[in-house]
Amino acid sequence: MKIAIASDHAGLRLKRQIIGQFPDIEFVDVGTHTEESCDYPDYAAEAARLVASGKTAGGIVICGSGIGVSIAANKIRGIRAALCFNCYMAEMSRKHNDANVLALGARVIGEDVAMRIVDTWLKTEFEGGRHKRRVDKMMDLENR
Repeated sequence: MKIAIASDHAGLRLKRQIIGQFPDIEFVDVGTHTEESCDYPDYAAEAARLVASGKTAGGIVICGSGIGVSIAANKIRGIRAALCFNCYMAEMSRKHNDANVLALGARVIGEDVAMRIVDTWLKTEFEGGRHKRRVDKMMDLENR
């Protein structure tokens, strides 16, 4: 599985830990690569574009709170980014919302929790059924 991953300076350490924790995943790291202050929308959008184009199966975006990268990723057509703080949210974002980007806040969740969230998100599949109709309605909002 190929996953786009991006962070700003606040999420860099967590991003590196995620990459190290999941060696079976092929990560496409679009930056940032230093702790120098940077603008999270640039990196979140790059990861989201890889997902939207089908070049990766999903994406993970990280900033201090997770809010900014979530908003930025969701501006890219075709993206359903979900900001998750626990495993239940990660599971439901995939099962019911078919989230294709996971947003994390490096300053608001611990590293162990983050790893469990990522693991849950990667392993959970979309249920389809009645949820497909709802996801289709959400995605149709991009055309209005």
